[in-house]
Amino acid sequence: MVKTATPADAGTLATLINDAFIVEAFFKIGDRTSVEEIARLMSEGGEFLVLGDELDDQPFAGCVFLQVSGDRAYFGMLSIDPAKQRRGLGERLIDAVEARARERGCRYMDIHIVNLREELPPYYRRRGYVESGTAPFSDPERATRPCSFIVMTKVL
Repeated sequence: MVKTATPADAGTLATLINDAFIVEAFFKIGDRTSVEEIARLMSEGGEFLVLGDELDDQPFAGCVFLQVSGDRAYFGMLSIDPAKQRRGLGERLIDAVEARARERGCRYMDIHIVNLREELPPYYRRRGYVESGTAPFSDPERATRPCSFIVMTKVL
């Protein structure tokens, strides 16, 4: 079941996200996020959707961040507990975040993926996203090699 996280969940979310993003250690120094960043994103109007794993009653098997601005939405930090990956939980969260954006009147969903994660563009293309531009990497001082974001967009 998908639910909306509360500020009290920030520590659990930070751990989950950092565990899931360990795959980026080949180019990124340090953790993906912090309790403070998650609390700030929530206080600025963003929300985290959380998915539990009914198979073992784990309330935080995955999460995703959603930010809405007019008729556009952005999702990021899609994270699945590494022990729970390849079970379809990521697809369930993408479906949920897209549905939430539609409920809020959004017509477009944007995502930013690091160009060094070569496995991600084909994954998101299969989900209906298309490349719509590029953007500078948000934390270049923490990157061990040059990188940028690929912006992908889906019409909702």
